[in-house]
Amino acid sequence: MSDAPPARAPSAARIIAVASGKGGVGKTWLAISLAHALARRGQRVLLFDGDLGLANVDIQLGLTPAADLGAVVSGRLALREAVLRHAGGFDILAGHSGSGALAGLDPAALERLLAGLRAAAEGYDTVLLDLGAGLDRAVRRMAGFADLLVVVATEEPTSLTDAYAVLKLHGGDAPAAAPGACVVVNMASTRAAGTRTYETLARACAAFLGRTPPLAGIIRRDDHVRDAIRRQALLLARHPNCPAAADVEAIAVALARGLPMR
Repeated sequence: MSDAPPARAPSAARIIAVASGKGGVGKTWLAISLAHALARRGQRVLLFDGDLGLANVDIQLGLTPAADLGAVVSGRLALREAVLRHAGGFDILAGHSGSGALAGLDPAALERLLAGLRAAAEGYDTVLLDLGAGLDRAVRRMAGFADLLVVVATEEPTSLTDAYAVLKLHGGDAPAAAPGACVVVNMASTRAAGTRTYETLARACAAFLGRTPPLAGIIRRDDHVRDAIRRQALLLARHPNCPAAADVEAIAVALARGLPMR
């Protein structure tokens, strides 16, 4: 089966996948915060927990969903029936937390799930996919399914190496049809340090991949983020005026305006 994403209808939601080569870079937190930021801008947003092995969107938000992705995959519920509304103004399809049972989802089941997601996306402006860390088949397929891939990196050398690997594989899986990709530098010690981190990654991509993903934004290291995560709260609700909140809002504006794809 081809990995090329299906054609996107002009009126369909924009599907944005958030990925990282490794865990611990704030990928899920960013997906949640972007969902909230876009909803605050008046968009209809669905946040899809696509980490099939270690789903934790619901845990970060302190939710106990009555239904999750496991019920959808098993056929007990249609995808739309498993969606829950968050007080932050966006919808969530929670993953199968604490199970790992979906990590080995076979290709046919994954395609059925993505087809259901594409149908459900018709009711939204933006669908955010929080992908699992790593480079396995399901992660790469969902990255290729999206209209835009947001790759999260930090200043750590291992994070940069893994982010480069994600970008390399993303372009190589379906080079003629691969959606655009961009980079977010998270937990930057300063804006200048975040810019240097991006430039290091961009130089490697230009030299070895022949393309340079644009920078979607830099999020500064901020203790308010840790506080919000610890309290299972939305950063933009708990600390709306902190530096990281301003950075997330700026990225949401860039995405809403249609960040350059190449």
